[in-house]
Amino acid sequence: MTQYERMVQGLIYDPADEEIMNEQGPYYEKLYEFNQLRPSQTEEKQKYMKEVFAECGENCYIELPFHANWGGHHLHFGNNVYANFGLTLVDDGHIYVGDYVMFAPHVTIATANHPLNADLRRRGLQYAKDVHIGENTWIGAGAMIMPGVTIGKNTVIGAGSVVTHDIPDNVLAAGVPCRVIREIGEHEKEYFYQNERIDWENL
Repeated sequence: MTQYERMVQGLIYDPADEEIMNEQGPYYEKLYEFNQLRPSQTEEKQKYMKEVFAECGENCYIELPFHANWGGHHLHFGNNVYANFGLTLVDDGHIYVGDYVMFAPHVTIATANHPLNADLRRRGLQYAKDVHIGENTWIGAGAMIMPGVTIGKNTVIGAGSVVTHDIPDNVLAAGVPCRVIREIGEHEKEYFYQNERIDWENL
């Protein structure tokens, strides 16, 4: 089994392997060019996402800069995904993002991790576990999502959270480590901020 095959299967592998480096390098070069684009170059941005990402749905937008050590090559975007400034991906593993997901500034999603065993780290070895984010979810500013995590749909992750384990559908979750604060339900159908009502008739 090659080191690349070990990587995609979630096994311990050597990220400095020649095959991996040869595959990864061109995407990193393309990412550098992507980050030089002007705000008005929307067509060029769309072209990059369609060509480089594993999947990219319709009406997706990323504010630059965007950082990813595989350039987003293992990133799967649904439709209508929005990422604010500074989205950072350690995308050795795959990252699956559902429709209408929003990322606030400076969110980090890490699929790669290093073993606790110091001998393995000394050899430069690591492993990668896929991350899944459900549709209609909002990830708050500065949040960090760790390897292997699944976040449910319609969920909100509070700013600055460190998500180390799975989070279910339809909840507000926050903290270090991130935990469920409460369910999102009837109150949110009537109020948008504290006790300020949603004026549905004008929307």
